[in-house]
Amino acid sequence: MDVGTRIKKFRERQNISQDELALKIFVSRQTISNWETNKSYPDIKSLVMLSNIFNVSLDDFIKGDIVEMRKMVDDDKIKKFNVLSFIFFAELLFLAISAYPLSEIYGFIGIIIWILFFIITFVTAYFIERFKKDNDIQTYKEILAFIDGKQLSYEELQQEKGKRMYQKILYAFFAGVFSLITSLLVIFIMNKI
Repeated sequence: MDVGTRIKKFRERQNISQDELALKIFVSRQTISNWETNKSYPDIKSLVMLSNIFNVSLDDFIKGDIVEMRKMVDDDKIKKFNVLSFIFFAELLFLAISAYPLSEIYGFIGIIIWILFFIITFVTAYFIERFKKDNDIQTYKEILAFIDGKQLSYEELQQEKGKRMYQKILYAFFAGVFSLITSLLVIFIMNKI
């Protein structure tokens, strides 16, 4: 992907600092730096703003990257991402239904086993988000839809937003806490009966 090189070239050609460019498109200077060093890829809104600021068409601004994006969105990385997502879902489901049986059958050791599974689920969520960030899957999907004259459907946008790291981590954490509280409540009620 060459967009980072183009951002830097156009920015320097217009004699704009990273800070000034960041202010114009409402991002941090660090974000501009990450784009210029190809650590991350601008989203579609930022690309449109950049092309306007640099007075170049969006097609010319991201030329060459489109073919590469299509390949990345269509290839094995998506399959790997889907497998990881399925594993994460299975782990969450296991967490939700296993707390009570583990604690009833194994007692304190069962709770420790459940906490270990919770940690594993948390780590899986982290790896999914890391994989997604490293491959910019969401950004590429949005850019390709825009270039093709389409928009991601509401469901697709929500699905992509739902994959963001903080949401997954919070979801895993709250699912775990909910399961733990539910299990402890059931144990308490069972002991009272």
